[in-house]
Amino acid sequence: MSNRFLIAVIVVLLSLLVGLGLFWKPQSSPPPASVNPLPPGGDFVLQSANGPVALRDYRGRLAVLYFGYSFCPDICPTNLTALSGGMALLTPAEREKLAVFFISVDPQRDTPEHLKTYVEFFDRQMIGVTGSPAEIAELAGRYGVFYAVQPAANAAEDYVVDHSAESYIVGADGRLLARLAHDTPPDQVAALIRQYLPN
Repeated sequence: MSNRFLIAVIVVLLSLLVGLGLFWKPQSSPPPASVNPLPPGGDFVLQSANGPVALRDYRGRLAVLYFGYSFCPDICPTNLTALSGGMALLTPAEREKLAVFFISVDPQRDTPEHLKTYVEFFDRQMIGVTGSPAEIAELAGRYGVFYAVQPAANAAEDYVVDHSAESYIVGADGRLLARLAHDTPPDQVAALIRQYLPN
């Protein structure tokens, strides 16, 4: 076999490989939305210190929902502090277009009256609500929220509730629009709220 023939074969093979490289694209990872799509979300009717509260009563406003409990030692206070810090950066006109709900996953201890005192420590505009265990479980399922009671180690300690730490942005039309990660800085909280505020 002559050298010319070998060179010709090599050139053809290289050309084929280059051609395949132009058209072959490795399978890329899917975009974040397809990896972790938004859950269905939806309306609720829960109890506040001032009576029943329905999400649909706030149509026309942007809503932020956070699921937690008032006896939470660190995660809830961190998130609520960040949320209140973000709210403080909004103008009065922007705040009028916003409703922020703290939804307790611990109805056994978090009465509506107790929740009112708790959330108003962070911001007087926050609304603390809860419901029966069945209502909370059903709503949490629709928002993709995980929570689980962990028994106390001994009789002298209170039980704790492990739970998801994201907040949920609900549009003025009631549709779930986005998640807000745990411990998002206040300026980013304000920026995300402004991104979705109704005109």
